[in-house]
Amino acid sequence: MTVQAHLESLQKKHIALEEKLHFAMASPSIDDREIADIKRMKLRIKDQIQKLTISVH
Repeated sequence: MTVQAHLESLQKKHIALEEKLHFAMASPSIDDREIADIKRMKLRIKDQIQKLTISVH
């Protein structure tokens, strides 16, 4: 997998997690721990995206 393809894959995952987060925050049955887990996953992916972006340039 090329760096660009990996970057695009991470961006898609980040968008999917953003959608999942919005759904979770709107749902009263979702607990705070699950929301925090989603936020942590988003941050990990965002960090990976930034590292790849820096390494490409």
